Amino acid sequence: MRISVIIPTLNAERELPALLDRLHHQTVKAYEILVVDSESDDRTAAIAREKGAKVLPIKREAFDHGGTRNMAASQASGDVLVFLTQDALPEDERLLEALTQPLAEHPEVAAVCGRQVARSRASALERMTVELNYPPEPLYKSLKDLKRLGIKLFYFTNVCSAYRREAFEAVGRFPEPIISNEDMIITAKFILAGYTVVYQSQARVIHSHRYNLRQQFRRNFDIGASLRIHSWILKHAKAEGQGVKLVKNQMSQLLRNGDWLSIPRLVSEAAVKYLGYRLGLSFPAIPMFLRKKMSMHAFFWRRWQQL
Repeated sequence: MRISVIIPTLNAERELPALLDRLHHQTVKAYEILVVDSESDDRTAAIAREKGAKVLPIKREAFDHGGTRNMAASQASGDVLVFLTQDALPEDERLLEALTQPLAEHPEVAAVCGRQVARSRASALERMTVELNYPPEPLYKSLKDLKRLGIKLFYFTNVCSAYRREAFEAVGRFPEPIISNEDMIITAKFILAGYTVVYQSQARVIHSHRYNLRQQFRRNFDIGASLRIHSWILKHAKAEGQGVKLVKNQMSQLLRNGDWLSIPRLVSEAAVKYLGYRLGLSFPAIPMFLRKKMSMHAFFWRRWQQL
């Protein structure tokens, strides 16, 4: 299979050299690497060119989680589209091999996402969240699993993912414009169209975030707003139950480990995530100037006003 790797970037000078070096030393080689750069203020574009990637420049205000990736896909020549974020570092040289293997072996598979491994400096809660969301067991998911998995059936991430181009085009690509969850929306389309989607635990990237409470609120506001805009997903499964399950699992682990100091942080994070998510679901009732303040992506709302 011909693999096109697509990496959206913004001021990625620190992360990009190691990411591109590891991509060049994979057991399965990429046919091309496309770096979509949103007017970085540092040497991101220069580094990408020096490392053999093709740079697709865009205006910073034009970035869209769905539209930008669609644009890059239209410029790519591969029949497999691999999407990575700039801060996702391949753990080993088998990332592309493991990520694309289900596509090569199973024609019904439309997309594959990899496993995230927390950074060495991640906090206990960060590490726990990553380990619970990305377990060591692989998982093949199709519509028959809806009752068992609920909203987790549609869980997918473009931090590290591979798409069969034919299926990607068949379901209409990523939605655009979109504030968040472009990966979840297209995954739901795949599954409802009869495809299989895979979580491939052998394809590992080092990736985690240390969000403060404000960032947690704003991120979950965007998730809620995205699900409100694409509310057809919630007709198939509700999202809140998975959040409650995650918090319960985290609390159980903290209690077993005697990590009492992390419990107030867990409770605070759970509260701001839930508040942000519920407000996001209710965004039509919130004035535009407040939406922009609550969101991680104020530029989206400027675009939304123009629709």
